[in-house]
Amino acid sequence: MNPRLRKLIGLFGILAFLLFYVGLVVRVAEFVPNHGPLQFAFFALAGVCWGIPILPLLTWMNRGR
Repeated sequence: MNPRLRKLIGLFGILAFLLFYVGLVVRVAEFVPNHGPLQFAFFALAGVCWGIPILPLLTWMNRGR
């Protein structure tokens, strides 16, 4: 597969995943108690964990250079 096409497909895959992930985080955040440190910990963890499922897609996008 052409590397440019692979990156284009990956771009739309990442955007779709991020839209889904943000929606999921917002829904789950409603159940986090209204306590500053807990909310900070939840959003800090959610802000870092989005990258883990994206790693295989990034690897696939950059394969075959």
